[in-house]
Amino acid sequence: MPLYEVTENGLHKQPVAAFAALGMYERADLQRLLRDDISALGGDLLVISEEFGEWEDARRRIDLLALHQTGRLVVIELKRTDDGGHMELQAIRYAAMVSSMGFDEVLRVFTAHCAKHRSGDDVDARAELLTFLDAADDADEPVLSSDVRIILVSADFGREITTTVLWLNNFEGMDIRCVRLVPYKLDGRVLLDIQQVLPLPEAADYQVRLRRKEAARDRARTEGRDFTRFHIIVDGTELPDQNKRNAVRMMIEQLAGRGVPLPQLRGALPERAFRVVPGRISDGNTVAEALLGADPKVETRRWFTDHPFVDESAEQTYVLIKMWGLNTEPTLKTLAEAFPAARVTFRRAHAVE
Repeated sequence: MPLYEVTENGLHKQPVAAFAALGMYERADLQRLLRDDISALGGDLLVISEEFGEWEDARRRIDLLALHQTGRLVVIELKRTDDGGHMELQAIRYAAMVSSMGFDEVLRVFTAHCAKHRSGDDVDARAELLTFLDAADDADEPVLSSDVRIILVSADFGREITTTVLWLNNFEGMDIRCVRLVPYKLDGRVLLDIQQVLPLPEAADYQVRLRRKEAARDRARTEGRDFTRFHIIVDGTELPDQNKRNAVRMMIEQLAGRGVPLPQLRGALPERAFRVVPGRISDGNTVAEALLGADPKVETRRWFTDHPFVDESAEQTYVLIKMWGLNTEPTLKTLAEAFPAARVTFRRAHAVE
């Protein structure tokens, strides 16, 4: 939103200044100002380090590393440009690097920071950290979260950054915020308009609740689902494990390959699970078209159109359904018992944790 000056003659829009034109730099000015008064980005933050880069084989440094009262580390990256560059990718890398920091490491880093920037004060770094985290009376040291918040601070943000941030924030545990710094020069004074633009502050709590709801819904979808896998065994040789649909397909392939006629295999399967279309067809798209020609209501994505079984002698092509569900193991058992001479059996694979 533009800044207006109210005068007797009405509203006068103030032009936005540029940090470069004002002679303001990222590190010497913006970083220093926010370091000394991080409340401009939130009253629940404590700066624990500036230009942090204590990791092996890394030349880049975090502009400001802070701690949130909830025990989450906060990576703060600054740019004075109008598009933010690629700061979101850089910040994600930094967040991963600091995510394993424990309280002892944070205390050591904060102690060094206080010694450098608050040398004139009598600072008890440990006591200050514990008080900030509301853990001063706890017997044990607080456990910090491995989830890291990211705050991107820039004169503005390009579409690439905003799109990336909006997408990443859909994932549970991600918390990336974009804060825009807009400078104005008025009567020789420099004013900064500091606004969080993503996510909108009034919508942030709602979006967190929505992400949690969606995550719970996704978990509910997978709870109770059967992810059992099976090994097909041919002449005592165990083949690589397969999911349910591919286990049935592989068993039929092995049985057919060992001489069991396709009509007999079809007879051993549930009705309409192994469809027949005329002609010898090997192309998946052509198989799908043939299925639709025989039944316009068929959902071809539910069938192994890319793995047809061609009966050369009868000029026919057999197409197997993918949807087996709870019938997978009974079907495998039926096929193994129906054609014992083929010596094709199966077993369950080890459970997937």
